[in-house]
Amino acid sequence: MTSKNCNHTVFTKEFTKQEPIPEAGISRAVELLRSGRLHRYNTASGELSEVALLEKEYAEYVGKKYCAALSSCGSSIYVALKSAGVQPGDKVLCNAFTLAPVPGAIENAGAEVVLVGIKQDYTIDLLDLEEKIAQTGAKYFLISHMRGHIADMDAVEMICNRHSICLIEDCAHTMGGRWGKRYTGTFGKIGCFSTQTYKHMNSGEGGLLVTDDEDVIAKAILYSGSYMLYENHLSRPSLEVFDRHKFLIPNFSLRMSNLQAALLRPQLALLEDNCRRWNERYQILENALSDIPHLIVPKRSEKEHYVGSSFQFALSGLDRSQAQDFIAECGKRGVEIKWFGGREPKGFTSTFKHWQYIQQGQTLPETEKILDCLCDFRVPLTFSLEDCRILAMVIKEVMVELF
Repeated sequence: MTSKNCNHTVFTKEFTKQEPIPEAGISRAVELLRSGRLHRYNTASGELSEVALLEKEYAEYVGKKYCAALSSCGSSIYVALKSAGVQPGDKVLCNAFTLAPVPGAIENAGAEVVLVGIKQDYTIDLLDLEEKIAQTGAKYFLISHMRGHIADMDAVEMICNRHSICLIEDCAHTMGGRWGKRYTGTFGKIGCFSTQTYKHMNSGEGGLLVTDDEDVIAKAILYSGSYMLYENHLSRPSLEVFDRHKFLIPNFSLRMSNLQAALLRPQLALLEDNCRRWNERYQILENALSDIPHLIVPKRSEKEHYVGSSFQFALSGLDRSQAQDFIAECGKRGVEIKWFGGREPKGFTSTFKHWQYIQQGQTLPETEKILDCLCDFRVPLTFSLEDCRILAMVIKEVMVELF
């Protein structure tokens, strides 16, 4: 939707408005509300819980043996670190470009965050990764496919194998995305996904942890808060595996509820088509924004099968004051752009410069320059293809008028 105001194009759609939950999910959620059986282990005799079914279905979708459903993606990352064997004081490598729940999960595990730089395309700097492995002796790498930008996972996998690094993938922004023919979350020992409202399936909050390792999944199920009810899981190894761990693993009460899973199961059937629809919108924006002065759109590899549910670009040749003016004027015309170069964190947007709880003295000047220029906005499926053309028109008008 658009309107003209003083000869300016104005965008009037909400960047936070999502599509409704499928009717099948709403109907099942209402049934559960009427039954009162919202806890995943509160099932009638012979009944399979919605969470157990979701875990089985999602593991099958990505082609992994096991899945555990948790209360959030941050929870799943924390549980992944613990289940992989991270101990207090261990060093964990992670992207310098990530969101606060990632260093938060490492901090929660009592480990030390070691930041790895990024390149101009917002993916991990493989040279810096090798250097940080050599410098720190870290044995864990938590990679974030940040804002849906997927690194060369063949190269990442090779580096991790060569140095005996345990790879854990944060796939909060890449559910349904692939590198080559493999889904993200299947390259490492563990993959973690988000079902927060703004991600690719919506249950408000939620996380999914996938792995092929029977000991990892047994620990994750126990950490999630299964009590001694792990037998009720469909996506699990034999009960003998749990016998190895059940007296050693604390209960963190980070389970997903049946209500969340009921909302998600019908969405899984729609995921592939929704990924296609997101990319239609992304590609319109990519084409429209690629020839605007002072604006650089990252190039993507042919092997990167991304999901374009958000859009990123870099500001070029503008100072801090000009960047602020650009962001503010776009906002006045209805286009909400998040800027990673702000001195203060705002909303969901913070950077490693703001995380004073991590080990200080980690300098990444090139990454800092990249983040200082980085702009970002959501592309919800409630935007039509025409909406995306209008959105790009606003950005172009503002840039041309101001500079």
